[in-house]
Amino acid sequence: MIYKQLAIPGAYMLDVERKTDDRGFFARCLCNEDFAEHGISFSLSQASIAFSHRAGTLRGLHYQAKPYEEDKLVRCTRGAAYVVIADPRSSSSARGCWLSVELTASNHRSVLVPKGCVQGYQTLEDGSEIFYQMSAPYAPHTARGIRHDDPYFGIDWPLPPTAMSERDLTWPDFDPREYDLLLHGNR
Repeated sequence: MIYKQLAIPGAYMLDVERKTDDRGFFARCLCNEDFAEHGISFSLSQASIAFSHRAGTLRGLHYQAKPYEEDKLVRCTRGAAYVVIADPRSSSSARGCWLSVELTASNHRSVLVPKGCVQGYQTLEDGSEIFYQMSAPYAPHTARGIRHDDPYFGIDWPLPPTAMSERDLTWPDFDPREYDLLLHGNR
């Protein structure tokens, strides 16, 4: 795998190294030993997929509070998506910053979202599917979110949203003190 550290501490873009022949190609897309060599601690606990019918569908921004904080390895297996990572961590030099990575079925790229960051995406094509691998099980009672249009982050989404869940539409404004309390138990 080819690792590119992103501007948010702990976030990586991962490209596959293709071994090609007349049949096509083979590529590794997850290897804990390889991760460890790059200083990444990732232990797979759960995997999920999300399918969206229409381009412009927006999901997020999501995270889980303590004790179920999670690293996420996100990949697009069908279609295309604009994946956003926003950093609300008080301990981070990138607090208040966000970045985006375009994931497509054809580029086979993944993005690693570190614990404590929030993540969401917008589909760029009809019939897009996202594959998530998480380091902690989903715990509904710790599921939290930040509005996709929260002014604290000022995320520039590529399309007007065509579909969003009621839950994602009603997340509160980001409150740094509340976030620090939920995730770290301090103010």
